[in-house]
Amino acid sequence: MASGPSLDRIEAVLLDLDGTLVETDNRWAAQLAERLEPLKRLFKRLDTDTLARSLVMSVEMPANYAVSVMERLGLTKAMRGLADRVRRSKGLATQRQSETVEGTLRLLEALKGHYKLAVVTTRARPEAHAFVDSLGLRAYFPVVITRQDVFRMKPHPDPVLRAAEGLGVPPERCAMVGDTTMDVRAARRAGAYAVAVLSGFGSRRELERAKPHLLLNTAVELLEHLPEG
Repeated sequence: MASGPSLDRIEAVLLDLDGTLVETDNRWAAQLAERLEPLKRLFKRLDTDTLARSLVMSVEMPANYAVSVMERLGLTKAMRGLADRVRRSKGLATQRQSETVEGTLRLLEALKGHYKLAVVTTRARPEAHAFVDSLGLRAYFPVVITRQDVFRMKPHPDPVLRAAEGLGVPPERCAMVGDTTMDVRAARRAGAYAVAVLSGFGSRRELERAKPHLLLNTAVELLEHLPEG
């Protein structure tokens, strides 16, 4: 992986929510990949899974911005039903059917007391806080940064910088852990240590292309790379 900030200097760990802390099944991308299968008749080497994931990612960021703008205009009621339908179609976790990624609680218990912790997510503020509470994670996260806390979302560095500021830690002493290229790019642009995980939406190939400092199967593996004690 690319050189950059060192884990030896890390004082805070910032974690994405979906695919990093919370299980996400990515039904939307899987369904799109299935519909793209006929294209293989024309393009023999086409990887429909990768294409589907790329298309979903290209739609996700402008969609998040559109929702954010509507929220800021006070149209939250009108957007609530649409946001719920989008989450269901994409297979994103809801509070009633959510569960943590395997190893999450072990990771947080090990980090607690040694590192400051924050959640950095593109979910709305009430929803993100409700997730943290319903999963029993409130005690670990004094700072939760959502799309309503910043004007520019990941892959812009603002969410990472805002979380670092909230924790009172310089961004270069933060590690950002996430499952998408947007998480990696946001971390690197903020000067933070970028950790990518394969437990969520991003594929190994696309995450490697984003050049994280560290690529793991799940976030709990971070414990194997942090200094002891």
